[in-house]
Amino acid sequence: MPDSIDFHVKNIQSKLQLLLKKHALLLKENEQLKKENQAFKMSEKTLLEKTEQLQQQVNILKTSAGQLEGKEKIDFEKNINRYIRSIDKCIGILNK
Repeated sequence: MPDSIDFHVKNIQSKLQLLLKKHALLLKENEQLKKENQAFKMSEKTLLEKTEQLQQQVNILKTSAGQLEGKEKIDFEKNINRYIRSIDKCIGILNK
């Protein structure tokens, strides 16, 4: 009987060690995936900013060529007004 208990205890210890190793590996993998996720988010943010800049350049070119119409023109005017308000706020802060 004692051999049977020892066998079960060793078997449980062996399985526990295996689980601990798997846990450690999963923690490392999780950390790596978090880093990759953060890098992808930064890349996405950079690409979205670049896309917005390029869209603004397209709108400026269309405006200078007189080709903005409809919704594009309204959106462009909204952006210009937003920039003007932002500049006015900055000027107001500087004047205080």
